[in-house]
Amino acid sequence: MYPRLVIDLNKLRENLDWLTAECHRIGIQVFVVTKVFCADPEICAVIEASDADGFADSRVQNLQTIETSKPKQLLRIAMGCEAEEIVKSADISMQSSVETIRLLGEAAGKLERKHRIILMIDMGDLREGIFFKNEAGIREAAEAIIGEEWLEFAGVGVNLTCYGGIIPDETNVGGLVGFAERLRREYSLPLPIVSGGNSSMMTMLKEHRIPEGVTQLRLGESFVLGNNTETGEPMEELNTDCFVLEAKLVEVQDKPSKPIGTSGLNAFGERVTFEDRGMMKRGILAIGRQDVNPDGLTPLDEGVEIIGASSDHLLVNLNGCPWHKVGDVLRFIPDYGALLKLCTAERYVKREYIGKKD
Repeated sequence: MYPRLVIDLNKLRENLDWLTAECHRIGIQVFVVTKVFCADPEICAVIEASDADGFADSRVQNLQTIETSKPKQLLRIAMGCEAEEIVKSADISMQSSVETIRLLGEAAGKLERKHRIILMIDMGDLREGIFFKNEAGIREAAEAIIGEEWLEFAGVGVNLTCYGGIIPDETNVGGLVGFAERLRREYSLPLPIVSGGNSSMMTMLKEHRIPEGVTQLRLGESFVLGNNTETGEPMEELNTDCFVLEAKLVEVQDKPSKPIGTSGLNAFGERVTFEDRGMMKRGILAIGRQDVNPDGLTPLDEGVEIIGASSDHLLVNLNGCPWHKVGDVLRFIPDYGALLKLCTAERYVKREYIGKKD
């Protein structure tokens, strides 16, 4: 069945083995982020069989499906209305709101299930976390965790690059380590987790610059796509083709390159312009913007150029490879955003697994 996402489990395992070995060498645990592939059970089995230390996901629904002996960590700041489901589904969650912390404590008490909290501190990227200059707010949240019988104050965490694009360095990551040290002294707690970031830490990892005291990384894109998200570049040590999209040509026609008539808005409310490039051998693939972000696809077949997409059709220029015909399968490497959408569109994009999961 097409379109389909071909997933190489062997290559994923190779990526994970390299990442965990590098992190474990310096005493850092690896929690693998399963969000982008929606906690696919075949990939989760690879993680379970590996030396990775735990699973991490932004969605409670994904955590609920993961069968594992390893701890599970919720990444997204919780909604109070999902407190019970979080305590049932996750061993650890990352929080910043006193109100939500108290609701989690109430839910944990009701369920008589201990729940661990990582207090998120915003070191400048301006997404989640208590702003680092608000030390009173950090202490208030810490004391809220400590005050809940069924909660454990497990440590502190930071997120960088995902929103503001702020690069991790010795100042911001080192500042997080400093907060952990001060909170340990002030409250006489071990705070074993210092969750120092994500795949944007790959430069610091390779250059041996991660500040001492960081004990956890949450790795997603480096695992699935082999990328260093600080630079957006692939890492030579990792496989970058673990996921390949395959889609079939359903039309191949010679047509003008520029639409004819008065131009208005397209189906997405966009006003688009087209360069007149003369006659073009144009192909249509049976996949579209409902399934994937077309701007995030890189063709693997020589001469193929993506020129646009509607909800259900991906248009390609085949002038550079005019031998293609209806029924041919073209292949693409997705970036992170494209992969996220492909996996979320499981109803329409089938999955094929190659390689062994053990």
